[in-house]
Amino acid sequence: MNSENTIDQSLNEDSIDVIALLKEFWFARKTIVMITLCFFLIGLFVAIFSVNQYTASTTIVPVGQGKSAGGNLGGLASLAGINLGGNDVRTEISPELYPQIVNSIPFQLELLNTKLKLKELDTLIAYRDYYLEIHNPGVLASIRKYTIGLPGLVISALKSDTEKVAIQTDDKNQIIEISKKDYDLIKILESQINLLVNAKEGFISIDVTMSDPVASAQMTLRAQELLQEYAIAFKTQKSIEQLEFTKSRFLEKEKEFNAKKIKLALFQDQNNAINTALARTKLLELQSDYNLSFTIYSELAKQLESERLQVKKDTPIFTILKPVTIPKIKSAPKRLLIIIAFVFLGFILSLGYVKGKEWYKDFKKKWHSA
Repeated sequence: MNSENTIDQSLNEDSIDVIALLKEFWFARKTIVMITLCFFLIGLFVAIFSVNQYTASTTIVPVGQGKSAGGNLGGLASLAGINLGGNDVRTEISPELYPQIVNSIPFQLELLNTKLKLKELDTLIAYRDYYLEIHNPGVLASIRKYTIGLPGLVISALKSDTEKVAIQTDDKNQIIEISKKDYDLIKILESQINLLVNAKEGFISIDVTMSDPVASAQMTLRAQELLQEYAIAFKTQKSIEQLEFTKSRFLEKEKEFNAKKIKLALFQDQNNAINTALARTKLLELQSDYNLSFTIYSELAKQLESERLQVKKDTPIFTILKPVTIPKIKSAPKRLLIIIAFVFLGFILSLGYVKGKEWYKDFKKKWHSA
């Protein structure tokens, strides 16, 4: 019986606390409305002055050729004495490779040089020049830059004009420098480009978000092309290097073979009637050198053709599932959602302000009375 009374008493106290809290908020309704209205106006300002953004996207599927690349040619090649190998060589590229390519400095620097055709310009302009000379980030971006971003501007002004980035070039390993401007542009580019690799389904999606719909489509197409070029170069690097080595050896032996062939022919023309043992020995020697040179030359020719086929086999094929199109509908900002979010935030903060104000008064009173 006592426990039931205790439960009823606690429920009544909770009800009284809720009612008291609601009364407290009701008496401070003007403050709550004013704060919420201020946040509504801020949200309206943000929604109106936010720059429209457009997102262009593409979806590609890397297709490994594997054994099928040489399967149909295997029979014909074997007749010519070329061994294509019987192993099932997989040419799919690891899914982890693509984000590494997109985030690499050489890839991003090439994207900065992408030529854009914009409505307000009659000529093509590079992405780098557009963002350095023409691009208008909008009112909100300028306000953010000189308020929240002011400490960053001060720090950047105190730093040097260059940022060192370690990368490997094609011809030699070395550390190169990129300018501070390019470094900042790369940061902008990283915020605009998005890569999604679905390893399970086997497709890659690339999308670029910019304020100009045509520019976003052009950057997406260029990113797709560069990604394919880098992936192909990475996958075929070993086989191409082997091909170049074999090709150089083949050219050397071809030159030697032609020289020995001419030498043998000249000796035969000059000695139509061979009557001496010395001449016959010399002919056998030249014939032997010719046969050896021809054998090496023939084997290298077969190997060269085989490695050419290997390069084609190692070259991945990309199927375009979703080609790049110019977006017609903006992807951002969601103006209604922005206003709703600011109103909700203002309402919650106003309730916190009212309750915090009362808590501060109680705390101050207890502090002085203690």
